[in-house]
Amino acid sequence: MTAAERAERTRAADELCREAFAGAGCPEAGVALVAVGGYGRQELAPFSDLDVVLVHDATVEVGEWAGKIWYPLWDSGATIDHSVRTVDEVLAQAASDLRVATGMLDVRHLAGDPNLTLRLRTAVLTQWRREARIRLGELRELVSERGRMTGELAHASVPDLKESVGGLRDATVLKALVASWLVDVPHADLERCRRALLDVRDALHAVAGRATDRVAPEFWGDIAAVLGLPDGDAAQVRTRTLARRVTHLSRLAWRRAEAVQRRPSPTGQRRPRLEAIAPGLAISYEEVVLDRGAKPAGDPLLLLRAAAEAAERDLVLAPTTAARLVRESAPLPDPWPSGARDLFVRLLAAGPGLIGVWETLDETGALELILPEWERVRLLPHASAVHRFTVDRHLVETCIEASSLIRRVGRPDVLMVAALLHDIGKGQLTEHCVAGAPIAREIAERIGFDAREAELIFALVRWHLLLPETATTRDPDDPATTELVAAKVNDREELELLAALTEADARATSEKAWTRWRASLVHNLVRRSAAALADEPLPGNQGTDIEIPARVLADPHQVSVIATESADGSRVQVVAGDRIGLLADAAAMLALQKVSVRAAHAWTQDGFGVSLWDVAEIGLDDVLLRQRLAAIVDGRLDPNEKLRRVKPVKLEPTVAVRPDASSRATVIEVRSADRPGLIYTVCSALAGIDVSVRSAHISTLGPQAVDVFYVQEAFAGALSEERASSAAHAVRQALADIFAPE
Repeated sequence: MTAAERAERTRAADELCREAFAGAGCPEAGVALVAVGGYGRQELAPFSDLDVVLVHDATVEVGEWAGKIWYPLWDSGATIDHSVRTVDEVLAQAASDLRVATGMLDVRHLAGDPNLTLRLRTAVLTQWRREARIRLGELRELVSERGRMTGELAHASVPDLKESVGGLRDATVLKALVASWLVDVPHADLERCRRALLDVRDALHAVAGRATDRVAPEFWGDIAAVLGLPDGDAAQVRTRTLARRVTHLSRLAWRRAEAVQRRPSPTGQRRPRLEAIAPGLAISYEEVVLDRGAKPAGDPLLLLRAAAEAAERDLVLAPTTAARLVRESAPLPDPWPSGARDLFVRLLAAGPGLIGVWETLDETGALELILPEWERVRLLPHASAVHRFTVDRHLVETCIEASSLIRRVGRPDVLMVAALLHDIGKGQLTEHCVAGAPIAREIAERIGFDAREAELIFALVRWHLLLPETATTRDPDDPATTELVAAKVNDREELELLAALTEADARATSEKAWTRWRASLVHNLVRRSAAALADEPLPGNQGTDIEIPARVLADPHQVSVIATESADGSRVQVVAGDRIGLLADAAAMLALQKVSVRAAHAWTQDGFGVSLWDVAEIGLDDVLLRQRLAAIVDGRLDPNEKLRRVKPVKLEPTVAVRPDASSRATVIEVRSADRPGLIYTVCSALAGIDVSVRSAHISTLGPQAVDVFYVQEAFAGALSEERASSAAHAVRQALADIFAPE
């Protein structure tokens, strides 16, 4: 797919429109057919619509000929977006709708009176330039809202070539900003990126066989073949690199446009052109630049100082300044002096201002001088769809999140560097925590941390998944859980840093990765682990006994279900006479009511079976739940008939026995595509071989579930090795049945 093919599509469409106009019997003067939007810019993709407007003078009376134009276009199979307007009507619509205004900036003559088209173009441009200062705020808000909805093309896991930040829509907006005469952008650079992105969209249409702008992961390989690239990864890197450049140009253009609007009028009091802020640095029109006496060759800290000042002040680091610093700055010694390390930490802890400055450092090659290891994660996609961003952007976002947590820890400098480097091992065959830890330690030593501090950063990178994985998949009341954490964390200082890194990492991943429920699990684990590391007893009563309801005390065959609301969900308490399969029945009850289970805990108390279920829903009717459970227990309702099979999945479920996870029970870990009734299926399979489920720990992230079950022999302890193997096999078979095709 090339510009030549787009030109041929445009030529064919133009010819079709001209023939339709000629055959409709339109007046020779005062009427014109024009292309607007993407068609006006000659950007037609294989399945693009034709955006056309029939423009006429107010003195020309519209007759039947106006409707006749569209029939040949429809008959050709083209999809058209058409309207009939006078010049004044076009201007009025553009004045009320920014999308129309920007689309009309690309008016192109197709047929009819060329003087009318010229008059329309002139009027549209004049109106836009006259009203640009007033309308820029509204346009900026539209761009920001679109960005919040679609994410960044350079970093989103499923990007939209048109609507995502840095996509084709932003390139069009940049052209509109330039047309306002308020700012300028490198035209050749913008056009190069825009045309290359159009090539990608053409390839996407070709492989998808329809009009679409969203690139699903499975399309990248086919897109690569169309573009003549070696594989899907290469196609992603090219596309994301182009989008990153458009994003960078867009961010600079908007910051400059807003700065222009804030400047005093020429007759008013003007600020000094250069405002000194630090050695060698000044502010010029809200951008950090070099002052007149700066000598980059003699100041190895100047690049980091400029970046830190710009990020902390949330200003633009002028790209020309960064590029000059890259060319002329003296190299940093190895290891860095303490002043360089402090500036680097200031940069990382700057908050939201870090993003734009980091992009400038990346675009100008400065990161290669500061952190050459960055290239290994640059624009690297995450394997997990839960992540909102590519690996490099995720690391920057983690720094921004960590910057709000630095008051919680004693070593904020260590936290910020660990936040930047925690995924530096991604993209290798070795598990990224293992691969990244020595890389992080080497970087830490180079930037000036001593051996103990570098070892601490090594530990944070190595174990940055320890707390969330343990908190969501292990029994918090089992001493082995806190022993697991205490065995890998050296002291409370390291634990508090790990807790802060865990939160920052999760918040930067997605909203699903740090819910109030997950936060409470991690915080509880940290509290218990801190007490274990300090060899202190845990505060409060650690017992789990509850008051058995009177109706169940009177008749153990009865069931009790009580639902109580919490801050972000509900807790359901189920009590009945203890027996194998009770937990499976309770799980079926909740599944049939379409309740989302977050965690479950079960135990035996005085011969009664008790289970507590933390669920996402609120407003549950415990009477209805009890009736549903009673029907299941009595055999009047078969859950297997209601919880039907689901479509097959690409990744088969895995079932593993974790022999070292607990000394009191056998731990079975199930990883599977999430589906209603999954807990019931597992519990029912275990009950079928007389294995008791002591507790279940449920973790759902995106479409995947990671559920951990602590199981025991009925009225006994952990399973033997042979029985554990049989239990795992039974669960595998049950999962194979529900995920099998009909």
